[in-house]
Amino acid sequence: MEDYERYDGLGLAELVARGECSAAELIEAAIARTEQRDPAIGAVVIPMFEAARAAAQAGPANAAAPFGGVPFLLKDLHLALPGVRLCNGSQLFADHIPEVESELVARYRRAGLIIFGKSHSPELGLTTTTESRLFGQTRNPWNPAHTAGGSSGGAAAAVAAGLLPLANASDGGGSIRIPASCCGLFGLKPTRGRTPHGPLSGEGWSGMSTVHAITRSVRDSAALLDATAGPDAGAPYAAQPPQRPWLEEVPRAPGRLVIAMREETWNGAPVHPDCSEALRDAAALCEELGHEIVPAQGHFDAEALRSASLTIIGTQTRALLEARAAALGRALQQDDVEPGTWAVAEIGAARSATDYARALNTIHAAGREMAASFSACDLLLTPTMAAPPARLGVLSLSNPDGNAQNAALQQAIGFTQLINITGNPAMSVPLWWNGAGLPIGVQFTAPLDDEAQLFRLAGQLEAARPWAERRPAPAA
Repeated sequence: MEDYERYDGLGLAELVARGECSAAELIEAAIARTEQRDPAIGAVVIPMFEAARAAAQAGPANAAAPFGGVPFLLKDLHLALPGVRLCNGSQLFADHIPEVESELVARYRRAGLIIFGKSHSPELGLTTTTESRLFGQTRNPWNPAHTAGGSSGGAAAAVAAGLLPLANASDGGGSIRIPASCCGLFGLKPTRGRTPHGPLSGEGWSGMSTVHAITRSVRDSAALLDATAGPDAGAPYAAQPPQRPWLEEVPRAPGRLVIAMREETWNGAPVHPDCSEALRDAAALCEELGHEIVPAQGHFDAEALRSASLTIIGTQTRALLEARAAALGRALQQDDVEPGTWAVAEIGAARSATDYARALNTIHAAGREMAASFSACDLLLTPTMAAPPARLGVLSLSNPDGNAQNAALQQAIGFTQLINITGNPAMSVPLWWNGAGLPIGVQFTAPLDDEAQLFRLAGQLEAARPWAERRPAPAA
């Protein structure tokens, strides 16, 4: 499979379906690249090579599966696979082996994907770099001194390094879009409730977190969402179903869109000139394609939203850590987790049930404000991040300089976190690289339940300025 990296996931599946290669050959190609390249980037933390080889030999149960035989990685955060460690990037969970399978994992299998490992996540997904005390650092394939983003940085680094064409990812504050931006890839965060969280939970971070993937091609993202979207049994709520398969939307013309552009972060963090330049470049490209760019409207109370999100994330983090400690038969200790994680958990311990109820009201009100803003436009365009990929160590949950860590975090999530709060679908598109050769993504946000509009525009942008062949040099 010398030409393995020429294909996206659907392309590899087509080769298998036509008999031009086997699933076993694809898995061996993925394993060989992982063994050769991953030591330099640290993306794959739990190999499952022998299980993948056995699955490849068995073949897909569904001959019509869209990704039959395609190698795949699960992010090591929350998704359960029976008999395989689920560490959540944390030493506290290092020996946790679930007995149940997440519904989303079952859907990946039914789609024909073969899981050959789990990708790195920071502890509990609580920062926008992928560094943990448990597994070390994930490095950006474009420049190993810099972060691959987070919390799905392992997934993004693996795809950028050519180990596979698509990988599972999740997003609670930007954790699909940020690593996609850092690594020059396509990352779509679906609408709140679009993909299932069961059976271990009904939602993530009160609906702020959702699960999908980081991909090289737009069509892989669309086809995977087609295969996995929809509520599971007992889900508390669900997004509205699409009018047609999202894969059919990718080649459809988006029409003339009114795109509102915003250059200032929602939380007040400063914007690096590189990110402003990437934004203007994307706006100019959209105008060349016939779309109208207008100033963005709307105002959000940054301090109220910061407090609400900290209440939600802090209380749920504390509850998770206490439940794990109880399962181990002991009390939770500060040194069970990294300093940044403990700080978040302490916030949760200090908040009351009333605080939590107020936080929910605050984020739901923001969702309605965002919905109203789309009365004047079709999409919202911003940078994905307010700064280029940071150097490793700055965003780490174990960085002793908490002020530097927080400043960098606010720049990383300055455009993304609001979209988690409001629940809208959004995508990071790789259209620009800075002078240092680092990717700088731009973010498009759509009204609730309108991933279709994002996929149509993404398909148009991908055709106008292809990015699939723009890749970092292979790791030694």
